[in-house]
Amino acid sequence: MVFGLLKTGLSKIRRAFSRTRSILGEKVRELFGKPLDEETLDELEQILYEADLGSALATEFVDHIRRFARKNPHSTSTQLIDAMKHHAQDILHRPPSISGKTPESGSPKMILIVGVNGSGKTTSCAKLARLFQEEKKKVLLAAADTFRAAAIEQLDIWSQRLKIDCVKGKPGGDPSAVIFDALSAAKARQNDVVIADTAGRLQSKTELMEELAKITRVTQKVVPEAPHEIYLVLDATTGQNALDQAKIFNEFTPLTGLI
Repeated sequence: MVFGLLKTGLSKIRRAFSRTRSILGEKVRELFGKPLDEETLDELEQILYEADLGSALATEFVDHIRRFARKNPHSTSTQLIDAMKHHAQDILHRPPSISGKTPESGSPKMILIVGVNGSGKTTSCAKLARLFQEEKKKVLLAAADTFRAAAIEQLDIWSQRLKIDCVKGKPGGDPSAVIFDALSAAKARQNDVVIADTAGRLQSKTELMEELAKITRVTQKVVPEAPHEIYLVLDATTGQNALDQAKIFNEFTPLTGLI
């Protein structure tokens, strides 16, 4: 039954994306059937805005097509569409401008998982743990989402399924203390990786965001260069709001990756 529900859900997502892709493609194809003047480029920019690309990316695509058309004044609509596709591929293959730290010899790699409520942080912790297990790493989980009692239980269940240790705190306890204990235990047990779950928090709540900065300071008392990675878990359906989340989270805890 579970797999049936998953297949149904995935089918709905595929259909939704298929419709969006089809509508966007039709609009661009129809637009490129016109003479490519500034008015047409303005229309292209509007279409890209409506597709939730954001102002910077929409402008980049329009500028790219403008330059392409100047170099190739007799381009067909197919060639213009191909130019957009190739530029999209170039963007996706750009190397990241951020990277994590390498732990010192004898210290565990510490990964901090952050994000808003309901984005999938706890499940992502389990998935990462499984990934490291497949690489023959010894993993320790830290249930530092002390705000939500069910999160502690959920991560504990995952740890049992994966047959790895999980350091837990009490509901309402200090999340920094949980991570401090987890790192101390990991050093003593010679774990390779510590993955810390944290409570969901809205990026607009300054007090909760400052708590993340405190967690970072506390981890460095045990492992000076920790956390080595800070991953922000995002809901892929949030659109441009995901960018706002990333910007604000990055101000309090410099991010090294997204899930």
